[in-house]
Amino acid sequence: MLLDGNEWRRTFDAYEREAWRFEAQPTYTMPREAENVARFLRGEPKPADHNARWHERVHGYLALGRTIGRVRVVRQPLTDYQRYQFAWGIPGNIAAGEDIRILDVTQDDYGLPLSGTDWWIFDESRIVHLNYRQDGTQISRELFTGDPTPYLEWKRTALTHSMPFAEYVKESE
Repeated sequence: MLLDGNEWRRTFDAYEREAWRFEAQPTYTMPREAENVARFLRGEPKPADHNARWHERVHGYLALGRTIGRVRVVRQPLTDYQRYQFAWGIPGNIAAGEDIRILDVTQDDYGLPLSGTDWWIFDESRIVHLNYRQDGTQISRELFTGDPTPYLEWKRTALTHSMPFAEYVKESE
């Protein structure tokens, strides 16, 4: 089942304990981010309200006793979009309460599915595929109705081999 607009928001907000994302695209081409990415690449300062709506949502989830996290897959050298995320996106998301870890697959992909699909897993049972074109443009969001077992294993693998964002940045300097 494809999830668009309000249906996606309702599906996301319905989680009770944990939302977790496997984020593997080297670049995301999202119209609402284009100007901020361009500003970053021009060396302009980050707007004070950057990603504020997402941060409010994260605060709301945490206030309800829920958790939210992700593993961000990277390969060296980082893409311009990943550098933007590292400088402008991830630090604010962590400050809002997300647990964000980095998995560098430059030397080893750990058997993970590094394709044109990212995914969210909610409460370790509901999975939504985020499908992308090669250029990072999202095609669709699709509720997966099969067995969640491989996703739980991929999540475990990603968490085992990743490191907290701040630790990754420090080791990369």
